[in-house]
Amino acid sequence: MIADKLIILPGLLTAIVFHEFAHGFVAYKLGDPTAKNAGRLTLNPFKHIDLIGFIFLMVFRFGWAKPVPINPNYFKNRKKDTILVSAAGPIINFIIALFFSLIVSMDIIHNNLILNIVIITIWYNIMLGLFNLLPLPPLDGSKVLASMLPDKYEYYFYKYEKYLYIILLLLIVTGLIDKILSPLINIVLNIMVKIIN
Repeated sequence: MIADKLIILPGLLTAIVFHEFAHGFVAYKLGDPTAKNAGRLTLNPFKHIDLIGFIFLMVFRFGWAKPVPINPNYFKNRKKDTILVSAAGPIINFIIALFFSLIVSMDIIHNNLILNIVIITIWYNIMLGLFNLLPLPPLDGSKVLASMLPDKYEYYFYKYEKYLYIILLLLIVTGLIDKILSPLINIVLNIMVKIIN
């Protein structure tokens, strides 16, 4: 069991660290220095990992990282820039998955252990990217959705978002989240195969 957990560790860390870094980096490029000032513009995993959330990820395949602090007041276009910052994490996950899928397709990895680590890295990046695009708080997709709404409805979305947390929790506890994500993961994998081909 310990060996299995060690095998998934590189893929899990890669997915989490680059995801959080991407949020902070794009926010910084759009004028928000909050993440930089908090020391989060780094690929050092210890800066992004929440210990309890990471243990949950390793054991239960559900957990969380330290959210990168973002201050939308720095943005020139609050709605558009919030969408860009929120989407940056999932996008970098898909890019990483595509990169490693390309490596696998080249058939240059002849060590089974390394191949397994790479395949797990692909899976975790796709899974994390898709999971965070779900339009439920506190996921990135909820911020994308809210920023696309007219101001009036955006206000009500954030006002009552605490109730939407319950929906996400129920999806996770009941296992329905797997039924939602599994077909989406297959779709993304098929798209990547077509891109690589």
